[in-house]
Amino acid sequence: QVQLVESGGGLVQPGGSLRLSCAASGSMFSIYTMAWYRQAPEKQRELVATITRGGDVTYYTDSVKARFTVSRDNAKNTAYLQMNSLKPEDTAVYYCNAAIKTLHIVPPRDYWGQGTQVTVSS
Repeated sequence: QVQLVESGGGLVQPGGSLRLSCAASGSMFSIYTMAWYRQAPEKQRELVATITRGGDVTYYTDSVKARFTVSRDNAKNTAYLQMNSLKPEDTAVYYCNAAIKTLHIVPPRDYWGQGTQVTVSS
């Protein structure tokens, strides 16, 4: 059973920083692209950032470019989202997503974490 567990959320003042972590555990053959999404109240879930398996290709939505950095440690099956210069509009539940192969003979499928709340407020 594969699990993704996010951590690192919390309350921070505007201009502050937080680092989110997403740890994958369970029976896994390989983890491919990992991604961070967020969902603010009464809004649709949006893609924030992605990182490929090798960590060499990343994507950021325009609103977080130059402020957020996505990274991963494959030895720890963990992805990170470093969030700097946080703004009130970054307030949302942040979800981790990963494409994971549980066996070498089956295609990868999407897994989701339970989410971690990030609140940016003075």
